[in-house]
Amino acid sequence: MSTEAAEEVTLAKAEPAAAGSAPAGASPPVRDTRTTKRLGPRRRLGLGRPVPYGWALGPLLLLAVWAAGSATGLIDARNLSAPWTVVTTAGDLIENGRLQSNLATSAQRAALGLLFGVAAGLLLALVSGLSRIAEGVIDGPVQIKRAIPSLALIPLLILWFGIGESMKVITIALGVFVPVYIHTHNGLRTIDTRYVELAETVGLSRTAFLRHVVLPGALPGFLLGMRFAVTGAWLALVVVEQVNATSGIGYMMELARTYGQTDIIIVGLVVYGLLGLLSDALVRLVERRTLSWRRTLAG
Repeated sequence: MSTEAAEEVTLAKAEPAAAGSAPAGASPPVRDTRTTKRLGPRRRLGLGRPVPYGWALGPLLLLAVWAAGSATGLIDARNLSAPWTVVTTAGDLIENGRLQSNLATSAQRAALGLLFGVAAGLLLALVSGLSRIAEGVIDGPVQIKRAIPSLALIPLLILWFGIGESMKVITIALGVFVPVYIHTHNGLRTIDTRYVELAETVGLSRTAFLRHVVLPGALPGFLLGMRFAVTGAWLALVVVEQVNATSGIGYMMELARTYGQTDIIIVGLVVYGLLGLLSDALVRLVERRTLSWRRTLAG
């Protein structure tokens, strides 16, 4: 009999003995509990399943607290109007057309400022992120601007551009381009060098390199910067519309402050809040669609 056949016979005899009961006087076999634990149900350490309309939980809870405080008298109506009063006032403003007219003016200002600010921030980030010399020239002044609030520049901008629409749009653009620049520039500088080496290996041209490596690599940072940018646009708009404006949501709120109309002020704040929430939700939707290839903790 060959050696392999002898080993098979030995193993066949050993299996029944191992499967049977232990001999008398022998201690029972010890189970490896560590193996059992490893083979048990696996704990999920992620965020869990997405909550339907989870983005609305916080605003709805805030609204519930506001309504409860107004109904119980804990919130003085002279300081903060009740939600139902605000709804009634908003209906009156819509009926006479004031809200739509001022909202259209505010949306136009915010859109123009956002357009110019995003274009400037993206262009400067691409030039600075792809050239060491350009980074030395551009990055320093942008970091200085980052340390200076855009609202602190309003007195100087009024002297330069007056109190018209140009000053308002430029102020919004200055509040927008910094976050777009910062996050896009960071996205460019964190592109994996292996992709650059691969592009050099396959002989990509400069244009193809920008299209297939640079832009996709910078897209996550750009979209993150856009979330800060849309919020910054509405924040700047709140202030500039109260500087000698003759239309807009901020002008409507300032006029209401003069006459002590708290309900109209709250309507304006609610409109600003809803605009900011919807703008951020839109950017997040675009982010999920365009970056669906990424496997992240959020799913």
